[in-house]
Amino acid sequence: MQNQTDRTEPTRCGFVAIIGAPNAGKSTLVNRLVGSKVAIVTHKVQTTRARIRGIAMEGRTQIVFVDTPGIFKPKRRLDRAMVDAAWGGAGDADLIVLMVDMESGRDSDVERIVEGLKAQGRKAILVLNKADACDREKLLKTAAKLNETGIFTETFMVSALTGDGVADLKRHIAALLPEGPWHYPEDQAADVPLRSLAAEITREKLFLRLHDELPYSLTVETESWEQKKDGSIRIAQVIYVERDSQKKIALGKGGQTIKTIGQMAREELQEMLETKVHLFLFVKVRENWSDDRERYREMGLDFPKE
Repeated sequence: MQNQTDRTEPTRCGFVAIIGAPNAGKSTLVNRLVGSKVAIVTHKVQTTRARIRGIAMEGRTQIVFVDTPGIFKPKRRLDRAMVDAAWGGAGDADLIVLMVDMESGRDSDVERIVEGLKAQGRKAILVLNKADACDREKLLKTAAKLNETGIFTETFMVSALTGDGVADLKRHIAALLPEGPWHYPEDQAADVPLRSLAAEITREKLFLRLHDELPYSLTVETESWEQKKDGSIRIAQVIYVERDSQKKIALGKGGQTIKTIGQMAREELQEMLETKVHLFLFVKVRENWSDDRERYREMGLDFPKE
């Protein structure tokens, strides 16, 4: 609860882009900073596809965290759209946080990001993730090497999963943001349409349930959202895949796989929306959906030229 002294202080607000290589823990960190789930998290790389805004309060400061797709060397059109979205989020931000997974260290993706920041003349806060699972000598060596680049203003060693060090990072960020009015209500946790967030939750369950390759060949769209008279919500979603063989995998024998995925997604949606949810999933084949401009619009991505 804020005291009278707090309320006499000016309000602050700003946008903070969390960037890094795929699977660095960016979405986990954003969820931890916000204090609720606003971004999907899986153990697989390239889970986040579009920019997602999570909103956190720190005293009189409202921090809008922008969770971005992982930055890597793109191979496909979708890859390029994701990387463009990440750099776009960084370009629009008041502050940039570069997150490095200490299990992989300073790999080629991290070096590519550092060079990109140098080229843009941008500074960043360095966050070394999974510090609790790494020996101190390696931590210090990695921090020293990265700080030699001259682009980092501060270094934090955290565990996004357990929350170690995250409160200090949040306080530091809040103190750096400019004075100004809040952009969102104090109790709002995310700037994501519910239809999009519902589709992301189902996509998360698909990532967790299906084997390595298939999740990257599918996308999920919320086709309809209907509030019933009894307060429950009817949601219909379409899972687009590229081939009939992928549709069979997504459905599973006797439809068992899609049934399990639907149950997992429905339970989380009911918890999030605090009401009963009727979720209907349909799997459709749309060849080369990853070259379909409309699919990019639904994902909140710009459609890159060849």
